[in-house]
Amino acid sequence: MSTTDGATLVPPRRSLSLSFGLRDAGTLLGLLAIVAVFAVLTPNFLTERNLLNILQQSSINACVALGMTLVIIAGGIDLSVGPTAAISAIAAAAMMIAGVPIELAIPAAVLLGAAAGAVNGMLVAYGGLQPFIVTLGTLSLYRASALIYTGGNPILGIPPQFRALFNSTVFGVPSAVVIVAVLALLVWVVLNKTPLGEYFLAVGGNEEAAHIAGVPVAMTKIASYMISGGLAAIAGLILVGRLGAADPTLGNLWELDAIAAAAIGGASLMGGKGSIVGTLLGAIILGALRNGLTLLNVQAFYQLLATGIIILVAMLIDRATRGRG
Repeated sequence: MSTTDGATLVPPRRSLSLSFGLRDAGTLLGLLAIVAVFAVLTPNFLTERNLLNILQQSSINACVALGMTLVIIAGGIDLSVGPTAAISAIAAAAMMIAGVPIELAIPAAVLLGAAAGAVNGMLVAYGGLQPFIVTLGTLSLYRASALIYTGGNPILGIPPQFRALFNSTVFGVPSAVVIVAVLALLVWVVLNKTPLGEYFLAVGGNEEAAHIAGVPVAMTKIASYMISGGLAAIAGLILVGRLGAADPTLGNLWELDAIAAAAIGGASLMGGKGSIVGTLLGAIILGALRNGLTLLNVQAFYQLLATGIIILVAMLIDRATRGRG
């Protein structure tokens, strides 16, 4: 690899490493500020039960946002994560109701989510279509598939053994939180310790230069969408385990929350930059914000308003700071 080619691949990694501490520290300070405000406004906010509840509520968004972060770093966007979670959850529920063992139904559902992501990736990589348009189309396609298969009705009768997987605790911590923590560690390793992570950063930072340097651009994009689809499927399974039913409308607006968590955590919507730790903190910020507003009896649509404002502010911060690292 020539010096010129090598130089094109270094900036994305350097951007990640130099901005890691400062940006994540800023996100953590934002979280602490939100916690401090709600601790003053409502005495129930800092109770152990409520803090665990915030983590459990944030776990689903965090799971989806981890995959979204990789897609954004690679220069894409995935608006179909909610419907992907829905079709995967519906598939798992239908298989379990039909007598398929849980040990087979769960990986089959995750593979279906990854396959749905692969469709997105192939349309973007080989079809030459814009990620926004592709995933907007598959959002409708996957959601319609779930609704048509179920007739718009939820699938009930989820086996108790399946529900127990996601409603138990590990040393007092909800199992869903532990599962997402393990997944976050794996995604962090992929992004920071493997060639695939370098490829994500290179493609998102400068796709043309990455191609010249020998990076498999198409396969890198497909891999990011497959991981996103698989993690969305897991998030859907977690929700089914908690609710005891698989609803075809499951995952509505999950893409908004996932993008918000990634953006808050420092992922640049222009690609080439992101942080797994930051994404987790971003998901917890959204969870804490909504939990606090709920305790204060603030209506739900104000929570949606706050999410939209957070996305815009995060984009403005990224725009103002991009290129300084």
